[in-house]
Amino acid sequence: MKVPGLPSQRDVFLKTLDLHQTVYERSRGVVGHRLLAGMPTLLLRTTGRKTGQTRTTALVYAKDAGRHLVVGSNGGHRRDPAWILTLEATPAVEIQVGVRRVAATASVLRTDDPDYERLFALCNKANRGTFAKYRTRTTRPLPIVVLTSA
Repeated sequence: MKVPGLPSQRDVFLKTLDLHQTVYERSRGVVGHRLLAGMPTLLLRTTGRKTGQTRTTALVYAKDAGRHLVVGSNGGHRRDPAWILTLEATPAVEIQVGVRRVAATASVLRTDDPDYERLFALCNKANRGTFAKYRTRTTRPLPIVVLTSA
């Protein structure tokens, strides 16, 4: 229930995520690798396809065979997050896990990939079932991004 004059639950959640990312960045990764309930979080740095500016996004990740996996869930909204389009245009990225920063290449997997469901299950487990909940909010397939260190 929305109480007049108070921020919505979603607003509080988004502000909390912003604060988490700020702490992660300003501490240079000393603080922030674990999100709220201990979920592993990385910083994904991309180069804007239109602006050429560096953008950073904090994302829960899973690992598979030495690769990092993130999901373009956008909270279950009907559109992919903007950073998915950026990765498809410019797959060269930097990831930061804790204090370690490395160059990586991003590849976007869609549901037609034979390994999609297995990788989705790994990501969903890392995010404590939240990605499965997001799936129920949209008809859009949630893309998985495989980040391979250079």
